[in-house]
Amino acid sequence: MVTFRQLPLGVKASLAAGTVFMSIIVSRSYLAEYLELRAWRWLLRLQLALFANSLMLIGSLYIWRSTVSNLCHSPAAASTCFQLWKVAIVVFLALAHSSFFTMLFLVAEEPYLFSLAAYSCLGAYIIMVFFLSILSAVEQACQLLAWRSGWVVGSLDKTRTLALRPILAMVVTAVLSGVGLLNAAQPPAVKVVEVPIHQLPPSMDDLKIALLSDIHLGPTVGRTKMEMFVKMVNILAPDVTVIVGDLSDSEASILRTAVAPLGQLHSRLGNYFVTGNHEYYTSDVNNWFALLKSLNVRPLHNENVKISATGAQGPEAKEDDWICLAGVDDIEADIMHYYGHGMDLAKALGGCSPEHTTILLAHQPLAAKRALQMRPDINLVLSGHTHAGQIFPLNVAAYLLNPFFAGLYRVAPSTFVYVSPGTAYYGIPMRLGSRAEITELILRRAP
Repeated sequence: MVTFRQLPLGVKASLAAGTVFMSIIVSRSYLAEYLELRAWRWLLRLQLALFANSLMLIGSLYIWRSTVSNLCHSPAAASTCFQLWKVAIVVFLALAHSSFFTMLFLVAEEPYLFSLAAYSCLGAYIIMVFFLSILSAVEQACQLLAWRSGWVVGSLDKTRTLALRPILAMVVTAVLSGVGLLNAAQPPAVKVVEVPIHQLPPSMDDLKIALLSDIHLGPTVGRTKMEMFVKMVNILAPDVTVIVGDLSDSEASILRTAVAPLGQLHSRLGNYFVTGNHEYYTSDVNNWFALLKSLNVRPLHNENVKISATGAQGPEAKEDDWICLAGVDDIEADIMHYYGHGMDLAKALGGCSPEHTTILLAHQPLAAKRALQMRPDINLVLSGHTHAGQIFPLNVAAYLLNPFFAGLYRVAPSTFVYVSPGTAYYGIPMRLGSRAEITELILRRAP
């Protein structure tokens, strides 16, 4: 019988990941109601960090084998350069693994240098694992082709290939990581999108909505970036500003000063917010609601407001001279059984009739799809969540896992979905194959 000690390291890492995943399910199902909220937050975050690190161990073993172990029998293995190379790989992997733990210990008004370095290494780690896998697949294909053609590959060629693969992967990783870091350091692009709305009141023609999403205040995004976003939005002079979730990655008390610039947002008809999945990961949603209200940002907690051109809201708005702006809680609240929260479309759209323009804020594109299946009369759904993949090769996964990926989708003749690629980034300060964005949506009255 095979003992645990005899199992390969990759199998041990997989078993560890499975064990932590099961512990998350058990704690969500049985411990959440018994633990104090603060203790529950720490437990959940610790479990998520351990789960991510367990999965990463598989990739780290692959990187070590490809960049170090396979070269140990080469003539250069005894050299000082090779010893320094091993140290560099160890430091690189250690920083990448530590990134998820910065969410527990290193969140403040501005990012710590260590957090930026750790998450940068995490981004490089993802790119390196992908390209090492691609190079390995190409090598295997060439060997198969050589075998079928009757060619003989000498030991010298194999040694050169083993040395060339990690060098090539490191060069590609360094170049792409540098490009990604520079791209993410740029201010978000301002994209103007016109949306035709059939029921739009004449007085609301050319209504301007500024759309923000996925700012992710936390280990690598702080007050300085928030100030920049607010200044850029104020220059646009929007009628309405909406934030469609994932504003934060930590508790309100920790990020109070980082989010404070939101209080300087100037929108004629108001600023509004709906939760994303990361708000529920903080387990501090109610405190975030209170903080945002103090900054004149109104959370739409499965509710709606009637907005008119004069700024009147509620019963005082004229009978036909308003639009309904609704917001739903993120669907992750249902999965987490977060008390008092969860997507409730019927409640959110209460009082919004098909005869009036209805705009829905829903963080995840999957929630947008579900909402349109239940209420096809919604004119426009604004979402985020996907980050447009943020960095390659995650773009492919984000595209396949979401019904809407990024940009404007015309679902029906009078129904649209717009998915923001995000205003900042999550953790990894890189953008590769995507660009951060502040969206200026202009509603046009359609004939």
